[in-house]
Amino acid sequence: MSEPPSPAETAWRILPQGDRCLIISFGDKIDASVGRTCLAAARKLRAAQLPGVTDVVPSFVAVAVHYRPDGLGNGPTCHSLTASIDALLAEGIAADALDGRQIDIPVCYGGQHGPDLSEVARAAGATEDEIVALHSEPRCMVFMLGFAPGHAYLGVHDPKLNIPRRPSPRTAVPVGSVAVANRQTVIYPNRLPGGWNIIGATPLTLFDPAREPASLLQPGDSVRFVPISAQEFDRLREARP
Repeated sequence: MSEPPSPAETAWRILPQGDRCLIISFGDKIDASVGRTCLAAARKLRAAQLPGVTDVVPSFVAVAVHYRPDGLGNGPTCHSLTASIDALLAEGIAADALDGRQIDIPVCYGGQHGPDLSEVARAAGATEDEIVALHSEPRCMVFMLGFAPGHAYLGVHDPKLNIPRRPSPRTAVPVGSVAVANRQTVIYPNRLPGGWNIIGATPLTLFDPAREPASLLQPGDSVRFVPISAQEFDRLREARP
């Protein structure tokens, strides 16, 4: 078997993560173009159905390829799977062909639903209305799901939203909370601990095991946050099935 290409010959690096996972790295910073490349590479790898691969998981700058050796020397090895992935990706990664859905997420900003909005505004040197506009006017991309089922990470926002996480995390963040940090947004699909700055909440159900797919948001989706009133929030939440 021929040796796989060296990292200098490719636009990615493949490194082992334990004995049953390979990490394909495409960069070292959160960027929409890198994120789209990760999503396209993951799609290509899933379509290839490489023998022994059990899961393909995209993230901000990398793709995890989980595999299962059979223990008899017939399954994939780190070396053989690396060579197969290198050959597959060398055919080309059609990031421009990625076609995610466009989804509007209603958000009630501030007040009881967004207890950190005023603090975020002070940290950004802006008014609360300006923060809402910065967060809601442009569309943003779903980079990945992680931390909990249906927990979406979105970005990349305006530099003014480059706000650090809270120094002391909350032990329980209400379901549907929309929170920001480091030019990113997360939406809490369930009541969970978290240290992000809560600026609002959505009445939508982010994760429902009885739904197909269970997660409302998927990597590659384009999201626009739509400001709504507290009255509209209550109406939409009561109207949920």
